[in-house]
Amino acid sequence: MIGKFVTSAVVLLTMLLASGCASVVVPQDYARETPKLDLSTYFNGKVDGWGMVQDRSGKVLRRMYVELDCKWNGNEGVLDESFQWSDGKTEKRVWKIRKQGDRYVGTAGDVVGEAQGEAAGNALQWRYTLRLPEDLGGYEMNMDDWMWMVDDKTLTNRTTMSKFGVKFAEITIFFRKR
Repeated sequence: MIGKFVTSAVVLLTMLLASGCASVVVPQDYARETPKLDLSTYFNGKVDGWGMVQDRSGKVLRRMYVELDCKWNGNEGVLDESFQWSDGKTEKRVWKIRKQGDRYVGTAGDVVGEAQGEAAGNALQWRYTLRLPEDLGGYEMNMDDWMWMVDDKTLTNRTTMSKFGVKFAEITIFFRKR
């Protein structure tokens, strides 16, 4: 009986250790994928987006349409986002972004500090802290934002929203360049 318990404990411990060693996805994992994602090329001009916010169980909480008006001057860009939510609310976010090779740094009115991004191949990972509107609690949430080019006009965006390491929501947006 003790032998089975020890064996079970060893197997469980091995599984836990192995799961802790699982690799983390990084932008370089997509370095060979095409088409290449360059924010200053894709987000230049008018872009439309459709998406949703899901809670951690997968239930859709809100849906949105977003229209972007984007302009770049050299390595500096402005992404002016206008959101229309399924509950009738509207929201605006204006990103100011600096391109530094394959890295990006950005700010927006509801972003705490600076957003940091890195692109490789068809992907970009963008991390930042977002302050939610007061009607949603005003909390500061950690955003792990991934974008992937599908083709020259289509981009998929998936964001995990968390606090203290606990996932609270996922946001999925499909963008289409006009």
